Amino acid sequence: MVPDKRRIPRSLPIINLNNIVMFPYLLIPLTVTETKLKRIIEYSLSNEELIGFFLTKDSRKIGRQSECDYHTIGTAATILRMVRNNDDSISLMFQGVSRIKVEQEIQKSPFSIADVHPIAENLEHSPKINALRNVSMELIERLSFETQDTYNEISLSLRNIDQSGRVADIIAGNVLIDMHHKQDILQTVALKERFEKLNKYLAEQIRQVRLENSIRNDIELEMEESQKRFFLREQLAIIKRELGEPEEYDQEIILWKERIEEADLPFYVEDEAFGELDKLATMSPASPEYSTILNYLEWIVNLPWTDYTTDRLDIPKIERILETDHYGLQKVKERVTEYIAVKKLTRKLKIPILCFVGPPGVGKTSFGKSIARSLNRKFTRISLGGIHDEAEIRGHRRTYIGAMPGKIINEIKRCGKANPIFMLDEIDKIGTDFRGDPASALLEVLDPEQNSEFTDNFLNLKFDLSEVIFITTANTLDTIPPALKDRMEVLEFTSYVEDEKVYIAKKYLVPKELANNGLTGNDIRFSESALTEMIRYYVREAGVRNLQRIIASVMRKVAKRKAMGETKRHFATAKNLRCYLGRKKYSVEIASKKPEIGVVTGLAWTPFGGEIMFCEAIKIPGKGNLILTGLLGEIMKESATIAFNYIKGNHDVFEIGPKDLDNMDFHIHLPAGATPKDGPSAGITLTTAIVSLLTEKRIKPDIAMTGELTLKGKILPVGGLKEKLLAAKRAGVKTVILPQDNLDNYEDLDIDIRRGLKTVFVDKYTEVLKHVVDESNETVSTNG
Repeated sequence: MVPDKRRIPRSLPIINLNNIVMFPYLLIPLTVTETKLKRIIEYSLSNEELIGFFLTKDSRKIGRQSECDYHTIGTAATILRMVRNNDDSISLMFQGVSRIKVEQEIQKSPFSIADVHPIAENLEHSPKINALRNVSMELIERLSFETQDTYNEISLSLRNIDQSGRVADIIAGNVLIDMHHKQDILQTVALKERFEKLNKYLAEQIRQVRLENSIRNDIELEMEESQKRFFLREQLAIIKRELGEPEEYDQEIILWKERIEEADLPFYVEDEAFGELDKLATMSPASPEYSTILNYLEWIVNLPWTDYTTDRLDIPKIERILETDHYGLQKVKERVTEYIAVKKLTRKLKIPILCFVGPPGVGKTSFGKSIARSLNRKFTRISLGGIHDEAEIRGHRRTYIGAMPGKIINEIKRCGKANPIFMLDEIDKIGTDFRGDPASALLEVLDPEQNSEFTDNFLNLKFDLSEVIFITTANTLDTIPPALKDRMEVLEFTSYVEDEKVYIAKKYLVPKELANNGLTGNDIRFSESALTEMIRYYVREAGVRNLQRIIASVMRKVAKRKAMGETKRHFATAKNLRCYLGRKKYSVEIASKKPEIGVVTGLAWTPFGGEIMFCEAIKIPGKGNLILTGLLGEIMKESATIAFNYIKGNHDVFEIGPKDLDNMDFHIHLPAGATPKDGPSAGITLTTAIVSLLTEKRIKPDIAMTGELTLKGKILPVGGLKEKLLAAKRAGVKTVILPQDNLDNYEDLDIDIRRGLKTVFVDKYTEVLKHVVDESNETVSTNG
């Protein structure tokens, strides 16, 4: 069959690819795996039709949404051979027949079909075209020579073809030039312009190949030159040694030898350093490994292997420093002074790993700095929040380009002493992924039994961390792996009460912010009532970080007025605080709300301090289902199920009819739906909301409660008692219901925390209702 004499149908199925430009007369193999392409092949075979091949357009050049995503000029091709493979793919051999142009697309799914018309081949002959053809043949031979490719075979076969257009198409189809250049040649029908473009692109390809060959030759010459310089340098070194003359190269080795001897290194480190120096002496400075060894020696020499600070063990002075820097935190201060006392008596002690746990802003990081100051030690800190790579702790092996030690060794070098106070901040926020588990890498660092032989991957030498005092900080212990938690002594930093915050503001925050903002005590003063007003109505936090921010905000306003020439002295009070800070952000008037049915106030602990939590319940016609909303965790959902089933099992105790439970659905919601909530301590709160709803009894708004409920109605103890009571006081709650088993924890709290709250301890849930129901208006009518 002669392809160019085959009739082109009015419509053809379309294949558009981004890596193939089909030319007339060109043979192209193709393996098809996509379902869409298989459908086109099956359609073409069943209808004995040709297939239209088109190049996909660059996505950045597609204009209107309706515009076709492939070039409109392509090639009609026929299938010469087809083989179905075992892997369900189809191997085909196509041959181009004629140029075609798309008039309109008549079908898009399941594959494209378009109306096309053939473009007649230009059979023009002229001396100009013959000359251009001869240039093309010459260029293809030159390209074959430059690339060592098989283009010579193409050149020989083309000499027997009469049609010049066919010659141009075969060359363009077989040479490795850009796809869009090939498409440009395909779209050019006039022979003169087609050969001119072909010759242009062939010349560009030859220039590109020659440039690449030149670069390859230069690289080989550089390698040969480098080897030549190495041999000459070695010969020169031998000559100088024979003459007894020192070399510059030898001088550097001698200098490094002196540095290693003066560094007071442990014997095993010194042996390793001299071993590396011996390797260095045999290397060319041009060698890549030369700089790697130099960098390694720099780290070894500059690390404080045996350089320790002398501890200050004057306990009264240490207590004064800690007391001066931080208010409260008596238990933490006591533990630190106990450790120092034992160290003073024994002169040696396996240093415990301290873990400061508490809400943000309560002084965990600053207390670590105070310990360093009191002991006369250096202080260094790294943040572990978001670290996913184990190499951040242990370092990278020297085989990697750009390798360096981990953060532990890096900070030891930076502070210049082998026994600093080393704070690992945010240890509860370490991540884990495919690069390793940093928490597992910390197990060796934070184990007093092991850290005397800590080995960093970069150094590959044991470094003694036993004299380092490691202090970790966290907001919660829940996310710390148990093995890591077991290595640490946990010291709890609890929330501050209002009186403590006022004292801290007066003694620490106000003087600090006066200095930060360029003011003095003559420019502004804060009354105690102003500080109390800020704490109650402008910040709601466990610590004092946001309190410091709003004090700074007031001072910046005063600083601006002073900078503008104002000399007035400002005095901030509760009455004029609004002039500095605007309207109040929070309200504590919960007690003024009216009693409601199905609305109960609970108490919750968060890593950021205590919070009050409202629980709302309604009933709707249904089949006794329980609906829970408010972004509740699994434990809280289980608590709600326990509460609901407890009420079902004891409906006679609460004077609730079984039909009320079976014919209604109950929806429980905890507002602030974007905030996750979890934990078992809301058990009695959820139960009270449902009981209130079913008995139509109003609940007092100034009562808050916390406690875990069992299926038998027993109330179990809860944690975070201090934070929960502080949250209740901030919110204006008058009475708090707590589990009986928390009585001992309650009595351990400071009197300032307990003052102003009536506390009721209960052992069983039936005792709760006696205290929470509003007896003044016990029942009302409601439709749920």
